[in-house]
Amino acid sequence: MWETAKDRLRGRLADGLARSGLTLPWWVPLGTTAFTVSGLVVAVGQRVGPALPAAIAGFLLATSSTLLWVCTGRLAPSWLKALGMLAGIGLLLAYPVVPDFAPMPLAVLTGELGSIASARVAFAATGGAAAVLGAAALTVGLVGFPVYLLAVLVGLAAGFMLRWYVRALDAERGKQEAVREQARLGERQRIAREVHDVVAHSLSITLLHVTGARHGLRTDRDVDEAVAALTEAERIGRAAMADIRRTVGLLAQESSGTRPLPGAGDIADLVAETCAAGLVADYELEGDVAAVGATVGLGLYRIAQESLANVVKHARGEKALVRLEIGSADARLTVRNGHNGAARNEGGSGLAGMTARADQLAARLSAGPEGGEWVVDVTVPLARGAAS
Repeated sequence: MWETAKDRLRGRLADGLARSGLTLPWWVPLGTTAFTVSGLVVAVGQRVGPALPAAIAGFLLATSSTLLWVCTGRLAPSWLKALGMLAGIGLLLAYPVVPDFAPMPLAVLTGELGSIASARVAFAATGGAAAVLGAAALTVGLVGFPVYLLAVLVGLAAGFMLRWYVRALDAERGKQEAVREQARLGERQRIAREVHDVVAHSLSITLLHVTGARHGLRTDRDVDEAVAALTEAERIGRAAMADIRRTVGLLAQESSGTRPLPGAGDIADLVAETCAAGLVADYELEGDVAAVGATVGLGLYRIAQESLANVVKHARGEKALVRLEIGSADARLTVRNGHNGAARNEGGSGLAGMTARADQLAARLSAGPEGGEWVVDVTVPLARGAAS
């Protein structure tokens, strides 16, 4: 029951702060109110006797903003709270005692207004507090006027410091949210590129097998060849679905599978899979693929995959050459085919995806016609890949 009541109080305070446009934690108004009410209760207790009715009236005036919140759940405007507090404390100070706790809530008031109200209201309330204290010192002989005045000024300074801290905290939160949003956008773009590469390549190879099956049935009536082609298309389709699930699973907190992402060592299988679908392609490797890190390897694999997918779509009858050269400082991947017509599609999302991957790896990428061929050439520094 206690936890329920505490949660209800916390929610009500947070709601009141939100409606008032204040970004302070819920416990700040709770703490200041508790301290103020405690001081006023002690001040009323010090005036037991003939001054008690006036002290109770002063207490009610000083706590009018708190009573408003208890009854309606709304926080009183700063200026109204300041007027009620000054009037209530002034009435209490008309019957001074030694030592007197009545002036202490004024220090809390100036601190609170310094942190949440406009500077004009905060300075006006501080001036009003000084005037109330000065009038009490001159008329009824309030003892300790300099100490009380210093406490009010210290409260104002503490309020302005808290205001600066809250503003700095809000600015930092806004900056962190912008960084998180940028990271989320980058992650979505990265996953979109992964899905695009997987789907584009797999669909291209699957269509080659389906085309081969149709050709076999129409011209040769070779059912076995058609079944083999369709079986291979089914296998590639299932593998593509598994890749898509694994890639999309990166959005979740936990991994969706244990199969590793492809790397530089899988480019040979990629070329072989493309050749099995009917494309004529050669693969040349120079160097040790073990020297290529996982990040660089995945980027090279996806660039090779996208390049071969473009060859399948736009230069199916031409021979392709995939060459991977791995040196001590960098790795160079070259994909070339003898048909410049592929250039008309390289300006789409495929080239944009390859360019984005190259930028992530600090690689040099070129794609365009060269000597009657279409050439994709990318060079990746291995030191950066290993660090990644």
